[in-house]
Amino acid sequence: MSAEKMTKVEENFQRALELKKMVNRWRTSHIHCVWQMTLSQRRNPYTILRMQDAVVKELALANKQLLMVRQAALHQLFEKEHQQYQQELNQMGKAFYVERL
Repeated sequence: MSAEKMTKVEENFQRALELKKMVNRWRTSHIHCVWQMTLSQRRNPYTILRMQDAVVKELALANKQLLMVRQAALHQLFEKEHQQYQQELNQMGKAFYVERL
């Protein structure tokens, strides 16, 4: 073989080695990505369950707080109406019957 042909063979060989290295790097990266996705898929259900549980607890607390606010507003409304009726009765010379213990 001539020197020129040897050089071409070596160049082809080097190119083949580079391509093989590139394929190996791609395969390693692909395996790593698949592994990461698998880990992520295993962790995500637990994370989602924890988040759902936290949301349920927050909603329960928000509903409880809303109920307390509504009860306080209703109590104020009843108290205001009671005072208004009491004033109207006082103007007519009447009053509510209150039993004293």
